[in-house]
Amino acid sequence: MAGTGATTDPSPASASALARAERFIWLTARVLEQRRFAYHFLGGSSDAVETALAAYLNEDGGYGHALEPDLRGPVSQPLHTAHALRVLDSIGRCGGLRVERMCRYLTEVSTPDGALPVVHPSQRAYPAAPFLPIVDNPPSELLATGPVVGLLHRNQVWHAWLFRATDYCWAAVDAIEKSHPYEVEAAIAFLDGAPDRSRAQAAAARLGRIVREQQLVALDPGRLDDQPVAPGYAPGEHHFAYDYARTPDSLARRWFTDREMDRSLEHLAGEQRDDGGWPLTWREWAPGTALEARPIVTIEALLTLRAYGHGIA
Repeated sequence: MAGTGATTDPSPASASALARAERFIWLTARVLEQRRFAYHFLGGSSDAVETALAAYLNEDGGYGHALEPDLRGPVSQPLHTAHALRVLDSIGRCGGLRVERMCRYLTEVSTPDGALPVVHPSQRAYPAAPFLPIVDNPPSELLATGPVVGLLHRNQVWHAWLFRATDYCWAAVDAIEKSHPYEVEAAIAFLDGAPDRSRAQAAAARLGRIVREQQLVALDPGRLDDQPVAPGYAPGEHHFAYDYARTPDSLARRWFTDREMDRSLEHLAGEQRDDGGWPLTWREWAPGTALEARPIVTIEALLTLRAYGHGIA
């Protein structure tokens, strides 16, 4: 497959953001991220992405094998399975028997109230990031449930598991008074796909006011020293407008003025490193996990910039 000309030679500083990112991907990424990059930016095959993703699939219908790099080991986990759904969604393949089996897996690992924990106790035998604690009876979390439910609804997937999980998400979103950025990301991911659009718009508007009032977004990337970091987050772990509104059609886009959005995108574009990749924004706890996660972050940054028409080629 023809690429943009990236080779083993270092990319010149004058090369486009996409060309520099391509070299970074070929140099460091797992096969899955290589295939994803090729699909999104080089005219590659969606079948190739599916084939690479299948390596992470387990017999129970869930995904494991460190698909989400911060959870190691082979066992299926909700976060791995959510990651797999996002990949399938991005290539227009989020449906059919595969997703039916994934929903059966989600049913099996759900909590008594029908929602998902962040980490299932089966992870206990394998390494995991210290910020993803493993407990015997984990609670339901909007962080894990919201993005999955929103994505399935957006793809018009119908499964019995969705009924209680959707009710849980509505209750969790409606209960938010004081929050943190990752919970807000999960909430907006749910609201962007929720079938009741008028209710979703009203809930998103309220959430946007909370984000601004509680300073959960860095509106001026040039003054980050004045921006508080949420409790428990790593130093400098800020969230920007594009973290909430990954595409212009997200309900979160209404939270920000055009100037605020433009500044955040300029900041995102400027975060590309000399090696062509984007950095992690959360706490790094092991060298291998950081190496695996950076190509994922790089692809997401490029997709966000492209969605807003911000030049990358």
